[in-house]
Amino acid sequence: MSTTQTSRPTRGEDPGDRGAFAWLRALGPRGRRAFAGAFGGYALDSYDFFTLPLSMVAIAAYFGLSSGETGMLTTVTLVVSAVGGVLAGVLADRIGRVRALVVTVVTYAVFTLLCGFAPNYETLLVFRALQGLGFGGEWAVGAILVAEYASARHRGRTLGAVQSAWAAGWALAVVVYTLVFHFLDEATAWRVMFWTGALPALFVLYLRRSVKDAPGAAEARREAGAERGSLTAIFRPGLRRTTLFAVLLSTGVQGGYYTLATWVPAYLKSERGLSVVGTGGYLVLLISGAFIGYLTGGYLTDRLGRKRNIAVFAVLSAICVVAYTGIPAGADGLVLVLGFPLGFCMSAIFSGFGSFLAELYPTALRGTGQGLTYNTGRAVGAVFPALVGFLADSWGVGGALVFGAVGYGIAVLALLGLPETRGRELL
Repeated sequence: MSTTQTSRPTRGEDPGDRGAFAWLRALGPRGRRAFAGAFGGYALDSYDFFTLPLSMVAIAAYFGLSSGETGMLTTVTLVVSAVGGVLAGVLADRIGRVRALVVTVVTYAVFTLLCGFAPNYETLLVFRALQGLGFGGEWAVGAILVAEYASARHRGRTLGAVQSAWAAGWALAVVVYTLVFHFLDEATAWRVMFWTGALPALFVLYLRRSVKDAPGAAEARREAGAERGSLTAIFRPGLRRTTLFAVLLSTGVQGGYYTLATWVPAYLKSERGLSVVGTGGYLVLLISGAFIGYLTGGYLTDRLGRKRNIAVFAVLSAICVVAYTGIPAGADGLVLVLGFPLGFCMSAIFSGFGSFLAELYPTALRGTGQGLTYNTGRAVGAVFPALVGFLADSWGVGGALVFGAVGYGIAVLALLGLPETRGRELL
């Protein structure tokens, strides 16, 4: 099998394949079940991830941690997630998308639960790292599963809708956080937050019963033979350049994103002096912007192309970071107002990732390529939250957050080495 992905003409669309939900109708019954599986898995993945940032202040107080030690909890999660993402990608190519998805969901659910029982910082660090194994693989596997059902015409919108599940899971985490920390003391509340992260394990029952791999993709993987899921194959001539620049792109975007996702709650509470409920209220607009951003970005990645969509929102995200953290003391109303465009821009940039990375690789290497590039970028980008943590002691959290804008600049440069893939068929 060739190691390059070639463009093929887009399949014809009938007149009924139009309208706001044409992308959903075009999936067909099996594709819609796959979409539900990927959406649910990613929402719960997001929920489990945000149990840490939302509980960060309470955890730091409980164990007596410095800002740097606290930042390491997120960094180790993201670094180990690179290993989990690569392994899940290889598994997706070798044993199938759905089976690999089940493995990732069970892994992140079990280790999130165990985090709530951690007796000390070191144990929590280990459990959080192991949680990253499942966290790293879920998105890549779920995105590929849906991408192989979606038509080229609607793939950006379809994967943007899957991506919006991140905002849904984030919102659920904020609601639970607000209630748990309101009714329980902080020393107990952070443990309860992690215990609720075991719920995704129940979702596996739906995945095993209702979701199947796209038939055409499954056949293509069987025909690939020994090349299927090969890590060396994605570094062969013809794919090496693509792989390296895709890693750089993922590093920039995720470095910027995880800096904000990790430290904005702490910024609102420690430097803005907002209460638990107040912090949750401020996050409502940030998350609302994120949800709408995912859907809008999905639409624009089909209209503008994958590269233009990422470039536009990388620049806008960097501008929002600088504006958000430069608000003078006492102007909390402006923090509220800017939360929406910040959430919108830093999320819309992700909407094209699922379709873009899937379209860069042939079927037999799609899981491996997407799993490695996305999650290696996540691991390297994980240095950003840790760096902010160490800089926060001297610069303050708000000042250190500006460093996240550097990541978006890296992403724009990486686009120069990647092809435009809009309109490519995957099978």
